[in-house]
Amino acid sequence: MPQWPQPPRRRSGGRVAGVLGAVFGGVAALFVLIVIGAAVFKSSAGQDTTTPVAVPTYSPYDSHSQEPVPTRKPTRRPTQQPTQEETDTPTQKPTQDTTVDPPAQVTLNTSLKNNTMYRAGGLPRLNCPAGSANIFNHSQLKALILKTGKCMDRAWGPILRKQGIAFSPPSYAIASRRGRGACGDYPSAGSMVPYYCPRNNTIYASTSAMARGNGNARGYGEIISWHGGIISMMAHEYGHHIQNITGLMDSWWNGTLATSSSNAKLALSRKLELQATCFGGMWMRSVAGSYPVGTSDRARLFWFYGQVGDYPGYPRDHGTPRNNNLWFRQGWDKNKTFQCNTWLAPSSTTS
Repeated sequence: MPQWPQPPRRRSGGRVAGVLGAVFGGVAALFVLIVIGAAVFKSSAGQDTTTPVAVPTYSPYDSHSQEPVPTRKPTRRPTQQPTQEETDTPTQKPTQDTTVDPPAQVTLNTSLKNNTMYRAGGLPRLNCPAGSANIFNHSQLKALILKTGKCMDRAWGPILRKQGIAFSPPSYAIASRRGRGACGDYPSAGSMVPYYCPRNNTIYASTSAMARGNGNARGYGEIISWHGGIISMMAHEYGHHIQNITGLMDSWWNGTLATSSSNAKLALSRKLELQATCFGGMWMRSVAGSYPVGTSDRARLFWFYGQVGDYPGYPRDHGTPRNNNLWFRQGWDKNKTFQCNTWLAPSSTTS
């Protein structure tokens, strides 16, 4: 794995068997190269593999210009929505009573530790049946991603708006093989992971890369053929959108730029990623009854997130497999936004 400092670059990953990554940012030559790995990953057929697994991530870089992409301010609704491209365990509770409607004029707290969104409470139980989509069929997987994306809008929009947060949904660019987005190519060479681009609030993904892999990077579909694996990853990606529109991402970015310590940057990166995983766990629980996510599928999801984590020899930017499992289950079990406040959590849970 490259060492600090280095010129920024972004790699999107494959599935579960290659060295996968995406670039988190820095300024000038400082950056965080995102690579998630699994020490041991069993397939749904019971076979073992020891290749890394990538978790989708946020990329603040344009991979061509290598310049950071400015994030959209959370308190203002964008004047123009981007078009959809066809090529496609904290204990501190918020002090405000979340049952009371917010006043007409709201001063939002966009900080990491006391963000207004922590007052939003839990996600409602939604009717969002997935059906029997085949992840190896582009049109079926794309349709499922777009459908569940709308379910994520219905889950997150109302609880954020109630707190005075201007909500706008992300757009999607879902390609069958590859494409070029506002923050770079998707997937990147030898990679398969989707990415979230704050330049236009769009989630980019390649269905073939996520299902079948790309280059030496194996796909999620080679590990778990059930579509809930990929959709949970998309829920993680949606979590980055929530971080962006609530100001969490801006505050994280400012904190990253404010320190010259590579260890401090990595610690901030882990908290950001683990929080997105916690948000993803909240959403999967919100649709568990209708998706459905049965007992056996829930066990598979928990196991999956127990394998995902920082791969030996690479930057510690996503957290240990144990902590990835902890925060996915935190979101699933607690279903409260303040319970996903990784910024107040003990360092042992975000290592």
